[in-house]
Amino acid sequence: MTEETPPVLLTRNSDNIALITLNRPKANALSAGLLTYLYKIVSELVDNPPAAVVLYGGKRLFSAGADISEMDLYDPDIAKRIVGNFHEATSALASLPRIVIAAITGYALGGGLELALSCDIRIAGESVKLGLPEVSLGILPGGGGTQRLPRLIGASRAKEMILSGRQIDAREAIQIGLVNKVVPDGDVLEEAMAMAAEYAGGALAAQGLAKRAIDEGIEVTLQDGLAIERAVFEEVFRTEDARIGIESFLDNGPGKAHFSGH
Repeated sequence: MTEETPPVLLTRNSDNIALITLNRPKANALSAGLLTYLYKIVSELVDNPPAAVVLYGGKRLFSAGADISEMDLYDPDIAKRIVGNFHEATSALASLPRIVIAAITGYALGGGLELALSCDIRIAGESVKLGLPEVSLGILPGGGGTQRLPRLIGASRAKEMILSGRQIDAREAIQIGLVNKVVPDGDVLEEAMAMAAEYAGGALAAQGLAKRAIDEGIEVTLQDGLAIERAVFEEVFRTEDARIGIESFLDNGPGKAHFSGH
């Protein structure tokens, strides 16, 4: 990578799918600069939303984790800066009002797995290795891993992974619900883009509101979650997509609406 080459690349295709590619050879180590750049890109997507988002690390690996060389233990503020950079980037990614799909090849370890956990769906290659090995350094996950992983796979399984630091393979990952789908290594990006295209052709406004209801509702009591659902249900009825979808159903039956995304 030259100085002129950004550590994160953004492209959009004809389906308005945004492909975010980590671009820091050889291991896509998540430096402060990379995370800041990722946050900048995601913030721009909020202002000009795509139809769907795919996060990719490349053919060889997703990300081996945080840039350990930046962890200066003699700097009393280093822990605060590291966790701040990670939380800023992962929270921005998680809060995008569109489906975000992680296309995982090779290794997704530590902060790399935490990035994938901030996505809505994870597509993994058959040879992936996933884990949060921070305990082997005498530290713990600080990029959301202690919070997002147990919400995804349950507290007991998350504790076993985090406290041991062990890596798991694709077969175990899909068994415990850590990934949504496993495909041949060479098909990961193609599968993620195809899945993104399916979502991109749907009711984007409803998708975004449904995602918000799920993400906000999982943090509160059932009764408070139902209140969130009521609010977004009322909100979705004010969208153009709702008018298009209901009118299309009444006129032509299910599955034939062409949504505007508004």
